[in-house]
Amino acid sequence: MNIVFLSPHFPPNWYLFCVRLRNLGANVLGVADEPYELLHPDLRTALTEYYRVSDLHHYDEVLRALGYFTHRYGKIQRVDSLNEYWLETEARLRTDFNIEGPKITDLPGIKRKSEMKRLFTRAQVDVARGILAHSPAQVRAFAVEVGYPLVAKPDVGVGANHTYKITSDAELDAFLSRQPEGFLIEEYVHGVIQTFDGLADRDGEPVFFTSMQYSDGVLEVVNNDDDIYYLTERDIPPDLEQAGRRILKIFNVRERFFHFEFFRTPEGRLVALEVNMRPPGGLSIDMFNYAGNIDLYNAWANVLINHRVTIPPTRLYHVCYAGRKPFRSYALTHEEVLIRFGDYIVHHQPMHPLFHRAMGAYAYLIRSPDRAEVIAIAQEIQRLSVC
Repeated sequence: MNIVFLSPHFPPNWYLFCVRLRNLGANVLGVADEPYELLHPDLRTALTEYYRVSDLHHYDEVLRALGYFTHRYGKIQRVDSLNEYWLETEARLRTDFNIEGPKITDLPGIKRKSEMKRLFTRAQVDVARGILAHSPAQVRAFAVEVGYPLVAKPDVGVGANHTYKITSDAELDAFLSRQPEGFLIEEYVHGVIQTFDGLADRDGEPVFFTSMQYSDGVLEVVNNDDDIYYLTERDIPPDLEQAGRRILKIFNVRERFFHFEFFRTPEGRLVALEVNMRPPGGLSIDMFNYAGNIDLYNAWANVLINHRVTIPPTRLYHVCYAGRKPFRSYALTHEEVLIRFGDYIVHHQPMHPLFHRAMGAYAYLIRSPDRAEVIAIAQEIQRLSVC
């Protein structure tokens, strides 16, 4: 099986997907702009061949790479990056080379937040009231109707980039002065973020699913430059699982990871936020693996190559991510963290600079069957010095 993997070196732990594919007998064909000698040694071993382009944004170069691979190895069966940033590039390649998977015509539902809202409604899941910004008058009328605060975010965007919380007429006027066409304006929903994450098989059935809860919203963390922790759950709320399964069917998710985000309001209402047809970011896949003593890198490879995989349904542990930022003065040094909590910390590492603003520069993964225990340890790791 010939599988093209775009940007196999980033995120840094994604090389493991290529290793697992190769272990199952696939021809793994890498395309990226990273110098070959800088690739992880295990990635270099896993790749059947690597085609370096000057810039992965240059579609004509990527197109030539797939043409070369087709000439050399025959029909390409899959192309992927498991990275939201390259979804459009993947879809164009699948369209141009008639490769199975989401094509250009499938992109609106998985890229445009306005289209996501329409599909959420079809799946009978609540959404925040919102409009696409077409004129200042329209946006001001919406603000009068729903009140402040509002959230403004690009209809097509990744994470909390270029997302704004608007709390007054003055802030709205400042936002409108930037001619924000293509922005989605929504009512602000108070609540915690809960996710429905997993891996769907070839028939669209989840072979694995779980959920995470965040200490705070990514928007607030980025805007305030705060620390964040989030944890995997052992018990999935029934309404969350039901909503997640309905969304899976509406979005026709097949042979893919998924990451659905919701708000859980103080009243207990579940409000859909967005879908992502990729694994959640950072170290989340590793968190899921530690939580269940499983290997999702291998599970995804098996779904692609063997069209089946069996994963034990038991969630043995809560695993909590706790990030720290270098400009903060913490009560515990790194060495003190390891001495006090070393029995609970299953992994720790520096994070790539791209993740620093949202997730911190250094990460700890804390594991315990006790939910309150992992939260307490995360809060202690992030506790600031009083001096």
